[in-house]
Amino acid sequence: AAPMGDIPQAKENAAEYCIVSDVHRIERKNGFQILKRQIAMTAEQEAILEQIIEAFQNGKRLSDLPDVSGTNPFDLICEVLENGESKKAALATLLPYMEDECSYGIEFDTSVSSPACTRIGNLSLHKSLPIHNRMKGCLLNDDGEVVEYLNPANWTGQTRDGSRGQVMVELPMHYRKFETDGTKRRVRISEYPLPGYHVVGKRYVSAYEATVKRSTTTLCSVVNMDADYRGGNNQADWDGSYRSVLGRPATQISRINFRNYARKRKSGSTEWNCMTYDIHKELYWLFVIEYATLNSQAAFNAQKDSNGYAQGGLGDGVTTLESGKWNTFNSYYPFIPCGYTDELGNGTGEVEYSMPAEYDSSIKKVKVPRYRGIENPFGHIWQWTDGINVRISPTEENSGDGLSKVFVCTDPAKFSDSGYDGYAHVGNEARADGYVKSVIFGEGGEIMPDVVGGGSTTYFCDYHYTNIPTSEALRGVLFGGYALYGANAGFAYARSTNAPSNTDAYFGSRLCFIPA
Repeated sequence: AAPMGDIPQAKENAAEYCIVSDVHRIERKNGFQILKRQIAMTAEQEAILEQIIEAFQNGKRLSDLPDVSGTNPFDLICEVLENGESKKAALATLLPYMEDECSYGIEFDTSVSSPACTRIGNLSLHKSLPIHNRMKGCLLNDDGEVVEYLNPANWTGQTRDGSRGQVMVELPMHYRKFETDGTKRRVRISEYPLPGYHVVGKRYVSAYEATVKRSTTTLCSVVNMDADYRGGNNQADWDGSYRSVLGRPATQISRINFRNYARKRKSGSTEWNCMTYDIHKELYWLFVIEYATLNSQAAFNAQKDSNGYAQGGLGDGVTTLESGKWNTFNSYYPFIPCGYTDELGNGTGEVEYSMPAEYDSSIKKVKVPRYRGIENPFGHIWQWTDGINVRISPTEENSGDGLSKVFVCTDPAKFSDSGYDGYAHVGNEARADGYVKSVIFGEGGEIMPDVVGGGSTTYFCDYHYTNIPTSEALRGVLFGGYALYGANAGFAYARSTNAPSNTDAYFGSRLCFIPA
């Protein structure tokens, strides 16, 4: 066939075809000029060619196609290639394979006492940890904008005094699903919006237990030894002594005021908050998925196992002080400086801290834990959490309903210390103290204990602390335990004994930013 450029172009008013050689002609079909061999094209072949042209003209781009009606995957089919041949498949038959390929998580059995979990989903993702590895330290300004991402290997050479922003850890957006199947519980996360998964938005949590800028009573996450950032209860007379609280977390503050101090970072906004239950829950399940254990206090092990998976836990944490000695030393106030583990950067590990001789002349040593840039995720001091209220009713003998109802809220604009409007009832808390045997879980993966009876190395391995009033009470929830709780402490240690207005020397919190 001659090159098209060498063939005379047919005019609009030309005949149906024109002869260009003994064996070729140009024929116009639907506005197309087609070079044909006059003697080789049969009528059947011409008909097929016309069908091809018509299909081409009637074709649409993917973006121009109408949306499907309904979202039931069992009603949809799609084209697939099998050994190079096009075939049809019900979309629903492909979804389980997609989930196993595009998600990773854990499964545990509530009837089994071991805290060990089974890794599920794409096992290669348990090695690469794509969601976990997008957690990173940064400086965040008061408008919630990242000023700078910190050196992932070591933060100590960077400005962390608050002059360039708050020292935070960015928690990446991802998708998550909680499943209950008989006694089995599953937690899966994915970078993709798989069916049945819910989005977990990007947000920020303080790298450190929060302190307060005293001149403005603003909640902060900084490494700063200036008197304006004095921790504890602002004990100026302790400056320069062995029990100085300069550069330490702020305590002796109610949940009410922790929230108020956080909100001062951006007037008229509810984006800045103290630690929230929802973020604490997110961190807990991220830890469990990474280490495949419910025991956050399992011994720390920096080495991967033979399969390339993380193993162990975060260690004891700052939990092994003696009550009498700590009381004598500084009356139960915080003592670990903010940023003490910053040499670990975005990493996970422990850094040894030596207590002053005034605590014990034999020099007591503790190991300060860090989880992906987050220092002291449990232990040292209790952490107030917002967005969770427990309505604890008296026993039926005292005219109550005998229930401790857990209400949670993910909208900071609706956080309250006096009621439950805007909160959802997600289940009932255990009514007794003891090691946690199971948690509410449900569709939201709630980590409030609903049954006790476990142990320090079984089930959830953490303690639960509550009490039952003689009249109905609204209680807040503190998590993590403090420096003398030993094996009781951990990520899942929950305490519901205090009203949101209560304060104590060892009650602290963190700083969070939740974009509107």
